[in-house]
Amino acid sequence: MPSRKSPPPDVAALFESLDPKVRALAEKARTLVLATLPGAIELPDPKARVIGYGYGPGYKDMVATLILSKQGVKLGLVGGATLPDPDHLLEGSGRVHRYVAFTKAKEIGRPAVKTLLRRALAAWKARAADR
Repeated sequence: MPSRKSPPPDVAALFESLDPKVRALAEKARTLVLATLPGAIELPDPKARVIGYGYGPGYKDMVATLILSKQGVKLGLVGGATLPDPDHLLEGSGRVHRYVAFTKAKEIGRPAVKTLLRRALAAWKARAADR
């Protein structure tokens, strides 16, 4: 099994397809997600250029996603529409999913980003307990 520091082959291949600047953002965002969501599994979707992070194979077990584009990386949060966001980082208009867009590495390191991830994990735990 690959170490948590090295991405699995399908994630690595997805990262290799990115511009080096965007790849660096994706790698830093991945490190943050894995550090904040202990034991989360990575579920890449190469065609959609998305990597899901959660605790089971379906959307109901997803906590976060990395959405990869040519310009940057978005950290998607399942249930983000209902999360407290006093720093107003969340974007999007979906009924459930919201995201934080990153175009610079320093944006990923903001404490409020980690707080949002922790809140998304707590929300997932609450949903899982209700099932």
